[in-house]
Amino acid sequence: MVRRLDDEDLIGGDGLSGGDNAHGVASEELRQFIERIERLEEEKAAISSDIKEVYAEAKGRGFDTKTIRRVIALRKKPPEERQEEEAILELYMQALGMT
Repeated sequence: MVRRLDDEDLIGGDGLSGGDNAHGVASEELRQFIERIERLEEEKAAISSDIKEVYAEAKGRGFDTKTIRRVIALRKKPPEERQEEEAILELYMQALGMT
């Protein structure tokens, strides 16, 4: 559900405004959501940077980061889904004479 802000929400015309806030509850609530999202985006950027550092460290120690990424993607999937994908891949490879 999308919360739409109209002029009445922004000026407190719906009877929901609180205290000295001239813009009503909706604008304060919106500001809080935006600030939370901004904080989470900052945390996400920091975590992304940390992940890149770990991949660089693994690469420096001689590991293939492309394969590590593939292993991580496979570990996220349920075993049944992995098995199905592997079976289809094997079937396609056989059809193309690659095995």
